[in-house]
Amino acid sequence: MLLLAFDTATPAVTAAIGERSADGAFTLRASASSVDARRHGELLSPTIRRLTEEAGVALGDLDGVAVGIGPGPYTGLRVGLSTAHALSDALGVPCHGVTTLDALAFATGRTEPFVAMTDARRKEVFWARYDDHLTRVGEVRVDRPAEVDTGGLPLVGHGAAMYADVLGDAAAAPEPLHPDAAAMVELALLRLHRGENLPDPTPLYLRRPDAVAPGAPKKVRQWVK
Repeated sequence: MLLLAFDTATPAVTAAIGERSADGAFTLRASASSVDARRHGELLSPTIRRLTEEAGVALGDLDGVAVGIGPGPYTGLRVGLSTAHALSDALGVPCHGVTTLDALAFATGRTEPFVAMTDARRKEVFWARYDDHLTRVGEVRVDRPAEVDTGGLPLVGHGAAMYADVLGDAAAAPEPLHPDAAAMVELALLRLHRGENLPDPTPLYLRRPDAVAPGAPKKVRQWVK
């Protein structure tokens, strides 16, 4: 199975093409990442085009697409998810979701419990606990750093690095800071190979977006003299 994976739910724009053979062997064909929180829309499509050239494949060769579903800011998520659905529809291949924190956790390769965190803005973090790099415990949450119950576990991710002064020694070694699609595509292919269900490719927001539609204009009373 040949899979394209990408994530735009954090300041990183990351994409990769990977392949898993019938016997389960994984091969990373190409990957690229850049960190620029304001250029998701500009960077994603050229990155995908460059990866197909590097991997020596055409988009039509893909067997599926995997996309990071967040949580993350609305604008970044929208870029990745809309691109994934467009490719899926155009190519006639399945579109799978991958929780962004799961991809970050998988990239650590850790075999002991830890907490993964990304920046949620508004002085908050998205976070989740993991028993190891493959096993999340409970749901992803959003809280202020001081309110996160870390249980004294080590912390990874940009969210941990940003608030190291609040989180203390647990945030001393937060790498990797951002999700890497090289890990995401390997994780997605592993779960598909095992017959596990991946999340639907719909956004995991956890809270309302900053931008809201304007309400109805207020009525103005006319005073009669």
